[in-house]
Amino acid sequence: MRAVVYDRYGPPDVLHLAQVPRPEPRDDEVLVRIHATTVNRTDAGLRSAELFISRLVTGLLRPKNPILGMEFSGVVDAIGPAVTEFKVGDQVFGGKSSGAHAEFLVIRENEPIAHKPAGMSFEEATAVFDGASLALACLRQAGAVKGRSVLVYGASGSVGTAGLQLARHFGASVTAVTSTRNLELVQSLGADEVIDYTSEDLARNGKRYDVIFDAVGMLSFRKAKSSLKRAGFFLDTDLGFMGQVPMLMLATRFVGDKKVKLGITRYTKEDLLFLRRLIEAGEYRAVIDRTYPLKEVVEATRYVEAGQKVGNVVLKVID
Repeated sequence: MRAVVYDRYGPPDVLHLAQVPRPEPRDDEVLVRIHATTVNRTDAGLRSAELFISRLVTGLLRPKNPILGMEFSGVVDAIGPAVTEFKVGDQVFGGKSSGAHAEFLVIRENEPIAHKPAGMSFEEATAVFDGASLALACLRQAGAVKGRSVLVYGASGSVGTAGLQLARHFGASVTAVTSTRNLELVQSLGADEVIDYTSEDLARNGKRYDVIFDAVGMLSFRKAKSSLKRAGFFLDTDLGFMGQVPMLMLATRFVGDKKVKLGITRYTKEDLLFLRRLIEAGEYRAVIDRTYPLKEVVEATRYVEAGQKVGNVVLKVID
């Protein structure tokens, strides 16, 4: 089968198409013929290994798993004898830690795989799970947000568009921070108020929020804390192993009335099924910026790393 592989850490150019063995499903596994996948910032970070500590998981000197890709949609091609939920020909979507930048992927039936929402294209379905999983992980750190004010900083990215819609679903009043060109988008996703960061300084607008959710890892707690209400939460998506976030989490746990929390993505089937229900109820939609064919993965990755994407960048595996 065709797959995008990388044999060493480095810039996007280390990615290339290659022929690799097609996986075969075990007893409890599903073989998916992938129609679409995505390129996200986690893929880019693992490939570059810019955060050296990530190599403790991915491989110290070279990648242990040479195929990236965390989201997928496609058609069930084969199933193991113990699989009961799916049959050959089912249209499915989901997420896995790696392996989706390929024509085929195997995943256990009890892992995050579900039937694709009715009426949703493969491209839309593949652009749901990763950003929404991280947004859910962050929002859960703040507890119930119904009736509270939530500010989403970087509301037009993959995590931000998800966080905005999820906070609205959970009953929050949502303020979205984005650039001028994306104001109409975030309003269409349900933002109650919008802030154009190119012309308005969050720290000086005099407003206070119960929760500030930094969906792009670009807002410092120092700058955000003056905009937090008493007992407010600052939610960060930046892992920050070598930076400020872990120390701030520890310090604010015991000192002060404002807390720093970090969202760690954990893919679960329960979250995938929850998102499918929201989609089918018309309460959630995937936002896609650009779509590239699989062979243009290097160009797609460069665009993701430029930091200007809106929503998600999709790779089409089958035209």
